[in-house]
Amino acid sequence: MPRPRQPVLTRERIVAAALALIDADGLGAFSTRRLAAALGVRGPSLYNHFASREAILDAVADSVTAAVDTGAFARHDWREALRRWAWSYRAALTAHPNVVPYLAQGPGRRPAALAMADAVYGALVKAGWPPARATHVGAAMRYFVAGSALGSFARGFVEDPELYAAHYPHLGQAHRLAEHQRSVDEGAFALGLDALLDGIAAEHRRVLAVEPPGTNG
Repeated sequence: MPRPRQPVLTRERIVAAALALIDADGLGAFSTRRLAAALGVRGPSLYNHFASREAILDAVADSVTAAVDTGAFARHDWREALRRWAWSYRAALTAHPNVVPYLAQGPGRRPAALAMADAVYGALVKAGWPPARATHVGAAMRYFVAGSALGSFARGFVEDPELYAAHYPHLGQAHRLAEHQRSVDEGAFALGLDALLDGIAAEHRRVLAVEPPGTNG
């Protein structure tokens, strides 16, 4: 009988397999050797599609960023758009937290990441933010979202009531946090996002009072 044909190796298959490995074992354990084994090919085959390990990681990171919805910037005012984008951004990152440290290095040359940065920055400048301040706002939002996706606050506490009862009286219910991971983590994100947007909106009013739109010529 003829041997089953190996599925055609494509960039999309390589990226999907690499993301699955990183999700399972983390960035530190990722290698082209392990990736090739997972795909059932020899290592050099990967280099027909990607020049290096870093190029594969760039493509993986960009595939995560591509899931972020930036459409709100075309449909809503800048503040509501930032809110909707932040939630979409968080959803994409929390689905793949092991990729977040690589994404946090910045967009580099990644198309989806650059398109997202362009959408955010363009909307802020259009709303009257001076270019430098628009950069600060975008960076602050990215710091907040990426930080929230690095790990679960609720799952950071062990489920051992005796530990807290014996030594940390103010943490008497900390062992129950993991039971309520979603409500704790999403509630904290919502609170922080509201506070951040309130502060940014106050700065926007101050900036417009000092330098109304159109005064730069």
